[in-house]
Amino acid sequence: MFDDLDIFAVVVEQSSLNRASRQLNLSQPALSRKISKLEERLGVTLFNRYGKRLELTEVGRLAYTYALEQRQQRFKFLEAISRFKQGEPLSVTLGASLTTIQTTLPPLVNAYMEKYPAAELKLITGKTHEIVTSVREGRSEVGLIASATAESGLRCIPLFEDQLRLVIAGNHPLAQLPRLEMEHLTALPMILFSKGTWYRRMTDDLFQRSGVQPDIRMEIDSFEAIIRLLPTIKAAALLPNSYLRPELLSGGGLASLHIKELELTQRTTCLIYRDTGDLSAAARSLVRVTEEVFHEGRPATL
Repeated sequence: MFDDLDIFAVVVEQSSLNRASRQLNLSQPALSRKISKLEERLGVTLFNRYGKRLELTEVGRLAYTYALEQRQQRFKFLEAISRFKQGEPLSVTLGASLTTIQTTLPPLVNAYMEKYPAAELKLITGKTHEIVTSVREGRSEVGLIASATAESGLRCIPLFEDQLRLVIAGNHPLAQLPRLEMEHLTALPMILFSKGTWYRRMTDDLFQRSGVQPDIRMEIDSFEAIIRLLPTIKAAALLPNSYLRPELLSGGGLASLHIKELELTQRTTCLIYRDTGDLSAAARSLVRVTEEVFHEGRPATL
C-alpha cells in the first residue's frame, strides 16, 4: 500500500493519469488499476473523475498529505543511512541539568553542530539527580551535570571548576564596599534558585553555616530571568561564574562581586556516560567534542 501511495502522489502532482504513467514508466491501464486497488484497500474514493480530469476528494487530500509525509520520512531515513555508511554520527540523546543548559551547553552544541552539521542532537532536561538516573537507565547516552558523581557504572569526566559570585546592580551600595563578608547578605533582598535544585541546596547550606538569613523575594530556575529581574526589583543573586560573561554584566548594568566564603561553593561540571563500552558512534563523537571544547584539545579518554 505504501508504494501505491507514492504512485498516487505522482498522479496528484501531474494532475493527469497520462503524464503520471509516462513519469512512472507504467501503462495508463496499469496505473488506473493501481489507483483503483488503493481506493479498494482504503475503502474510500480518492478522486472524483470527470472524463479524463481528476479532482481530489476530501479524503484524497488527506491521503496526499500523508503520502508527502511518508516520502519525507523515507528521504530522511535514506539520508541517515548514507551518513552512517560514510562514518558520520546520526543521533545522540544528551541529558543536561537545568543549570548546565545555560552555561555549558551553548558552546558545546555550537562546536558539535559545526563539526557534524547533519547529526541530530536530542535533549533531555532535568535536575542533576534526574540526569544521573537518565544516563544510568539508558534514556540519555551522555549527560552534563553541575557536580561530580561517583555512581557505580558511570564514567564521570571533569570539565571545569566553577563557583558562585554575588551579582547586583552596578549602582548598588554593596558594590562600593572595598570588601564583602557573608554578613552583608543578612536581610538583603535576593532572588534564589528554586527549591530542590542542586544550586539551591548548596546556597541554603552556605547560608546556614554562615548564619545568614537573606530576604528571599523570588525563587527561579532561569539564570536569564534572574539577570533581567535583578535591576528591576533591586535584589541580589548568587550565580555561577561560568555564566557571568562580561558582555552580559555590562549589558545589564550589573556587577559580579567576590566573597571569600563563596569559594566553598566551588563545584565541578562533569560529563557522564555509562561505563559499558556500548556508546553509539554519535555519543562517542559528542564525548570527543566535549573534551576538545573544555580540555583545549587534550586527547579524549574514550
